[in-house]
Formats: sequence, structure tokens, C-alpha cells
Amino acid sequence: MQLDCCSPNGKPGSSYCPCDSTEGSVTKHFNKVLSVQRMADKTVDGGQWTGCAVMFLQSLCPGVNLLSLYKDPQGKFIIFKVIKLTLTDSAGGLGTFEILKVHDADPSLGVEVKFVNVAACHQFLESYSSGAVRQYLCQHACRLLALSQELTVETQLKAGTHTLDQCLDKLDLCLQHIHLSQPERLRDEEIDELEQQLQSQARGPASQSVTIMQEESPVPSNCFKFQNRVFEDRMLTAADVQSFSNGVGRQWKHVGRALGKNCRALKGPAIDNLAYEYEREGLYEQAYQLLSRFIQAEGRAAKLSRLVKALEDCKLTSLAENILDLQPRE
Repeated sequence: MQLDCCSPNGKPGSSYCPCDSTEGSVTKHFNKVLSVQRMADKTVDGGQWTGCAVMFLQSLCPGVNLLSLYKDPQGKFIIFKVIKLTLTDSAGGLGTFEILKVHDADPSLGVEVKFVNVAACHQFLESYSSGAVRQYLCQHACRLLALSQELTVETQLKAGTHTLDQCLDKLDLCLQHIHLSQPERLRDEEIDELEQQLQSQARGPASQSVTIMQEESPVPSNCFKFQNRVFEDRMLTAADVQSFSNGVGRQWKHVGRALGKNCRALKGPAIDNLAYEYEREGLYEQAYQLLSRFIQAEGRAAKLSRLVKALEDCKLTSLAENILDLQPRE
């Protein structure tokens, strides 16, 4: 069993060992590449490498039940999207895995995953063992579910009868177990429908779980408009702060001044003081402190619409799209 939560800085734990020398690190990396290559050559039937694993997910936060949310017709798609984005981040992108089934494993939610190549599976295992998978899951869940609290999850990974959490220090063994655990089913019809819904969302005007279909009527008071689309407004979350801090770079001052037009806490020398105070910590921390101060000062008035408007004013529409989870159009 592994526990983790979404930390304020949103940075997955590192597996780096300070006692490793540069030469030793290079040797370990070279040996790892050779090991993965040998594994790719050893397939069950001599064909393409595939393998199957089941990841069990359980929220330990009161009021956030992943299994109940998935059973709910409205929550099902959101939870599926959280899982899909988490696997995409941890396995090296789309096309490296396939979700076969999401099932009730009360009190956990079981996710059966098929990996289509050994490199993707190896990368997923490294992400899982380092805690990055749980970190990604927390971040996406906080953002898509608009959670105001940090999310703590418990995970377990199995391949057949083997519990892989007990041998994560031996990734080659984990790969063998996953490879020998070949899928026993085709993709579930429910997953087919969710995948189609996800693709339609990326192509169509609906681009977020709380996006409201655009009409020619006035925008409701609890909503805002961005790129001719209407979104439900809400308070900024920890996930929003992380996305902003990761993406704004050197433009954080400009965004701060845009927010400062209607926020006393960011007027006058406040922006320059933040820049000086957190100069050593770097751009991420400066941006993080800026938005944190805005939220602290404005309270319930620290809304998503105000941040998006400030980003628009600073010509940072791509960052606004990322925070709103707008999929890039092909």
C-alpha cells in the first residue's frame, strides 16, 4: 500500500540518491536501458510486448469517495478523465496504454490497464514507485473536481495474483509479472463510450466538466465567458495555483499587476517586494506566493474568472486554456 497527497508545490517526489556519483548514475541508467531492451525481446508468443495490471484507488479524504463518484452518472466521466490524464502523464503519453475496465472493488476503485510496450510500462512503474502517479492523480482530481482541500489517496498495484507494491525495488520482476498477466478481455463497452465522450469533448465546444453549453442568452451571474465559451465560475483551488506557477514563468509580475487593479494586497510595491523576497527560490515560488497572496486577501472573491481575465489581459491565453483544461484542437 502506498499513501500520498497533493503537496502545495505540486512536485512529485524524486528518487535521486545524493550518494550516487555521476559515473555510477550513468552506469545504472545504461544497465536499466539494457534490461528493458532484453525484456522487450522476451515476449510470451514472440509478438509485440503487452502486459496487464490492475491499479486500485481509494481516497482517504472525508467527502471524496472515488468509487461513489464513478458510480454517479455525472461523476463517472470526470473520474475517468482523471484516471486517463494520470496514466498519460505517468506512462509517457497517449497510445502507450489502454484502459480495459474500471470496476467496483469496494472500498476501492479498480482500474485494469493494458500496456502496449515495455518502455511505457517501465516508465509507469518508475512513476508509481516514486509516488508520481499518486501526485498526478491528486493534481488532476483537485482541478477537475474543484476541490478546495488536499486529496490523499491509497493505491495498490496487482498483476494476476502478485501484489507489485511488495517488489517495487525490482522493476524487472514487476515487468515480468505484468507481461505474464495478459488481458483476459477486450475493452469494456462502458470504457468505449467514455473514450468517445472524451474525444467529442476535445473536438466540440464542451471543454470542461463544468463548461456550460453556449447560447446567445446573457451569461449567468455565476459564470464567465472565455473564447466564446461559457464556464461556471468558482473559487481558485490549489491545483489552479500549481498550474499557474508552473506555466507563467517570467510573466508572473505582469499578471500580478493585472490582478492588482482590483486587489489592494497587490497594489503599490507589493509585486516588487514579492520578487525581492523570493528571488532565491525562483520563478515558481514567486508566482506561487503571488497567487496565494491574492487568494488570502480576496477570500471567496478570489474567483477563477478573475485569474483568466488577468491572463487574457497579459496575452497568456494558452496558460488560461491549460488551467481551464481546454484540449488543443487538431
